[in-house]
Amino acid sequence: MSFLDTLRQWDEAITCADREDLSEALRIFLSIEEPNSKICFDIGCLHLLNQDYDAAEKAFDCSIRKDEHLAIAFFQRGITFYKKERYEESLADFQRAFKALRGNQLIDYKALGLRYILYACEVLHNMALVEAQLGNWEKAQVNLAKALDYKTEAKLNIIDKALQSTLKQKLFKPVQFPSKMLFKPNKNYVAELEKKDYLGKAKVVASVVPQDEFSGFAPLQPQVEDGPAHPKEPEVLRALEGEPHTVLFEFVPETSDELAVVPGNIVFVLQKGADNWASVVFNERRGLVPYNYLERLEISLASQQNKGKTAPPSRDPPTRPERKTGLTPSGNTQRQESQTTEDSYIVKVCYTFNFVVSVPRGSPYATLIEKISNKLSLPSTVITLSLTSEAGEEGVINADTDMETVWSQASGGRITLWCKTEEQTDGIMQKETVFVAIHSYESSNPEDLSFNQGDTITLLSRVNQDWLEGQCNGSTGIFPASFVEEVLYLTIKNQAPLSDQS
Repeated sequence: MSFLDTLRQWDEAITCADREDLSEALRIFLSIEEPNSKICFDIGCLHLLNQDYDAAEKAFDCSIRKDEHLAIAFFQRGITFYKKERYEESLADFQRAFKALRGNQLIDYKALGLRYILYACEVLHNMALVEAQLGNWEKAQVNLAKALDYKTEAKLNIIDKALQSTLKQKLFKPVQFPSKMLFKPNKNYVAELEKKDYLGKAKVVASVVPQDEFSGFAPLQPQVEDGPAHPKEPEVLRALEGEPHTVLFEFVPETSDELAVVPGNIVFVLQKGADNWASVVFNERRGLVPYNYLERLEISLASQQNKGKTAPPSRDPPTRPERKTGLTPSGNTQRQESQTTEDSYIVKVCYTFNFVVSVPRGSPYATLIEKISNKLSLPSTVITLSLTSEAGEEGVINADTDMETVWSQASGGRITLWCKTEEQTDGIMQKETVFVAIHSYESSNPEDLSFNQGDTITLLSRVNQDWLEGQCNGSTGIFPASFVEEVLYLTIKNQAPLSDQS
């Protein structure tokens, strides 16, 4: 089954599920010959709704086999084991889900097509419940106390109620995933399934010949009235890295670090592994593709003259090579990150928006604060850094802090710091660039920023002459510069209060 056939059936099944025809949705899902991890997850959720726990367990097993980092699949299989009263297996799956969170407070699956946020405190909540079912009340209390460290204000109530129940040695209800919420295929791929008539039906407008049946072409109509043309997206200078290769066969990814390609695509190979997998770049995306699906491209004058003369291969695609730990090159951005973290620290800074800076290992406080100060365009004197979100006296980082103690808390070359700014009273100027949207813009990629006409956008950085990075309505992303207009360049100067003598 081709990628387009799989995508079409996936979309049909989601449509049936949206109109509450769950049996037909399940039938379509089960007819897909080679389901990916997300489709297997959807099948498990529908079986769970039908209380067919054995079938749900098998579906979640399949989802985990195809993507061992899918935390929500471990969470759902843990719920399935809990309903089957297999508490030890349920506890093990909740522990795997918590490990897959990698110390993060939550995972938002919106970018992968699932409108759900998995919170670490909810996973710990369910771990505590299973421990209580096994009679381990002290371990249940320990898990709930740990959940308080990962809590959000929205989830605080359920953690407190569960903690009160464990003190009385009473069971409480588990946190369950809404099973009618399913992974959906990429809307951009789905939009390309149907043929489009861009020109429309031609008709005779005027003719001196009676009953003239001649048909010509009408001019294309503008898509947005008085709207600007969509700017060209930022390009990667691909010629600087990787070797060009032509894709010979369609490849459908089965895990999140693999890349979907079709025959005729030009990819750039960054690294080839000993197990016949290659790390490639295509359309500014990095991922893994079987190397036997590719053919080296010789860019020369002769190849340009013969372009278009070669027909696509008629033979069947080769078998998918087996992935082997240690031999497969890393996909996505892991390769770059591993090189970066060898000689530097990656510092995630939690501010009103989150951003990342890189500093050499063993850097003093002055180097760190200078990086953050330049990123925020604020003087270092108004910036307070801390190791925790509470910014207590013990966690505050300043010029007197022993930085070796701070860097010792880094894990895998990464560390998270919290940043707060204070009001300035020393007369230093603050500058802020503000735009107003003159046209609405709907994001087509997860990293884009959506906004409506009239919204106010705060500039964070300039990507290039066509694209900007900004913040609007609590979201951060990039957007076309031609869709906004600079309306205000603020210069704010804090003034000292007037004295009683004035």
